[in-house]
Amino acid sequence: MAFLTVENLTFAYPGKKEPAVKNVSFEIEKGEFALICGATGSGKSTLLRLLKRELAPLGEKSGQIRLSGADQASLSDEDAAYKIGYVMQRPEMQLVTDKVWHELAFGLENMNLSRAAIARRVSEMAAYFGIEEWYEKSVNDLSGGQKQLLNLAAVMVMQPEILILDEPTSQLDPIAASEFIQTVKKLNRDFALTVLITEHRLEEVVPVSDKMIVLHEGKALYSGAPEETITKLSADSPLLLAMPAAARLYHALSEKGVCPIEIKDGRRMIEERYNQNIRVLPSPASSTDTETALEFKNVYFRYDRHGRDVLSGVSFSVMTGEIYAILGGNGSGKTTSLSAASSLLKPYAGEIRVFGKKLKDYKNQSLFRNCLTMLPQDVQTVFLHNTVREELKGAEYGMNLLPIDFTRYFDMHPYDLSGGEQQLLALAKVLSTKPKLLLLDEPTKGVDAKTKQQLTSILKSLKETGMTIVLVTHDTDFAAETADKCAMFFRGQIVSVAHPRAFFRQNSFYTTPVSRMTRGIFENAVTIKDACDLCLQNGRKDEKRCSS
Repeated sequence: MAFLTVENLTFAYPGKKEPAVKNVSFEIEKGEFALICGATGSGKSTLLRLLKRELAPLGEKSGQIRLSGADQASLSDEDAAYKIGYVMQRPEMQLVTDKVWHELAFGLENMNLSRAAIARRVSEMAAYFGIEEWYEKSVNDLSGGQKQLLNLAAVMVMQPEILILDEPTSQLDPIAASEFIQTVKKLNRDFALTVLITEHRLEEVVPVSDKMIVLHEGKALYSGAPEETITKLSADSPLLLAMPAAARLYHALSEKGVCPIEIKDGRRMIEERYNQNIRVLPSPASSTDTETALEFKNVYFRYDRHGRDVLSGVSFSVMTGEIYAILGGNGSGKTTSLSAASSLLKPYAGEIRVFGKKLKDYKNQSLFRNCLTMLPQDVQTVFLHNTVREELKGAEYGMNLLPIDFTRYFDMHPYDLSGGEQQLLALAKVLSTKPKLLLLDEPTKGVDAKTKQQLTSILKSLKETGMTIVLVTHDTDFAAETADKCAMFFRGQIVSVAHPRAFFRQNSFYTTPVSRMTRGIFENAVTIKDACDLCLQNGRKDEKRCSS
């Protein structure tokens, strides 16, 4: 008997004729690591929330959900709360106490365990997760990766039988995201823990998954082993864009046989099947534009007078009409630099200029009138109304630029949209100010791969109109595809700046999967297109070449 059974599950939100989840059926065995993937709005988050009774949205539901053969509705309140663990997309939303150790103990206190039992479980879990060094810290002092790890530990200390995770790495940098997924896999392996996870970043998740369920417009299209499921996808499927680099290259080259899903297997495919005479792609022409759109000169900022500098003498320049991507770890100062450029934070030393003019010389909010605008990381702060229709009044310019028809969401509250849909709605609003300098803080957070591809096209078209774009991102693939320059932030400073091919070629960890897969074979391939072009230029080893 399957551990988790979902049978003919259908769900529609109040007032919506079209169900968000349509007749979905699947089974998860005890100890399986199962991945649910699909485009933004495909029903992934709704499906997961339906599996956790306390988080189930209001609406009309039919079908069956069974855990160990028992109907979900028949579970006791205690079993429903503690046997089904849930980790949310946004780390801050799940933290409920002030200190790390309080957070670990909170669930156990609600379980009415003895003080001795709580102390034993909390100390053991802190040691397992390696969080003893920040055990006494305030949760507000943690990085994004630490907060999400604490959420995971606070759930696991209650010893759930199934762990559900809704895009848990969407706000984490690449290193923290990789470590988080490996921690979840370790839990799965060490405790035979059943795991059900949704993610847009699939490079790390697909290779560790036992089962992959693909959702499209609320329906389950495929369910099976990752290699088999990905092989079934057509080469033009939007879902393929989210798959690991090895699988995307396999389809781009129209390869046959078993589809690779790991870096090492993709590398082996290139080495065994393609010549390697041409190793380098030509360098792009450098810009001759010398006008500066944004300039930082030795800027220092700290949030607390007695705290450390978050910006520590940071200096960099962004040229007009350039797309400039800033990467780096959580807490390195990336978001702080955008807030300082927007005049939301005041540095205590240094100088910031926008189009050659000091920030302090922009009077009476003139900085924000057809000059500069910023999309914050928490896009919900942009929403001021109860319906999407009201939010978009006067935002026609922004709506026309985006690859989404908002009319079908007009009567919904903005908070009821998926994470990716909220991101696009907020972007439509800020673009309607028609800025010359657009600042974006994690614009691809919660956005599916197809929409990311369209967003790349949008930003490049905005660049063609003369707009300058500075974006902070953890998404190395997006930066490689989109940016003219990439910069590395570390401990409050920019430590390196280069064109994406040079930038990612030089990095070992803050780099793209394609760069890792092709390093030593090709010298500067960082995107799927780069790798595909070089493979095709070199030709297959089994091809017979005509002599000239």
